[in-house]
Amino acid sequence: DAIHARARAEQISSVLYPNDNHEEGEELRLKQQYFFVCATMADILRRFRKQPRTWSTLPDKVAIQLNDTHPAIAIPEFVRLLMDEHGIEFADAFELAQKTFNYTNHTLLPEALETWHVGLMGDLLPRHMQLIYEINARVLTQRRSDAGNRDPYLSDVSLIEEQGGGFVRMGHLAFIGSKKTNGVSALHSNLVESQLFRTRGAHFPDKITNVTNGVTPR
Repeated sequence: DAIHARARAEQISSVLYPNDNHEEGEELRLKQQYFFVCATMADILRRFRKQPRTWSTLPDKVAIQLNDTHPAIAIPEFVRLLMDEHGIEFADAFELAQKTFNYTNHTLLPEALETWHVGLMGDLLPRHMQLIYEINARVLTQRRSDAGNRDPYLSDVSLIEEQGGGFVRMGHLAFIGSKKTNGVSALHSNLVESQLFRTRGAHFPDKITNVTNGVTPR
């Protein structure tokens, strides 16, 4: 009992990517992702505010690259900090996010993109779930007016997968909440545009780009 609280605190960062094929492991993984994201976003904004700058200059001074979907909770956390800690309106906070974040996709299989049950997200991060719903409502309202749109529900664009009780699609969140999305090679980026995010790419033209990801001895 004397070390129980300390052990629980250390558990969050003791093992990266804990097994999530059971409820406790799934909850730990989401806690872990938020733990690192929360610390990073707070530090980024703290350093930005060291100089007398206006918030409109944030995308000129800061770039945040999401390495696949694991840190995608950073987008609602970024919006939350701007709104709740710094008094910025939702529309302005989300626009700043879309100018500051970029997303690198590593996974072409749609079923392999990370999702979180809305019940788990709502229990663990209720404010973030609220902001995800608000982001989704804003994006769907904007996209329903797109020329040629025939889907009033925009199920391929929505951040929420309605089947199975509802899941937050973290790949959709990373894509919609970022300025640019890229694959890790020209071929990969072409497949992201033509297959994985084909519908979203039609609603958000010029969002998908290519960045060859480093050098490999292979």
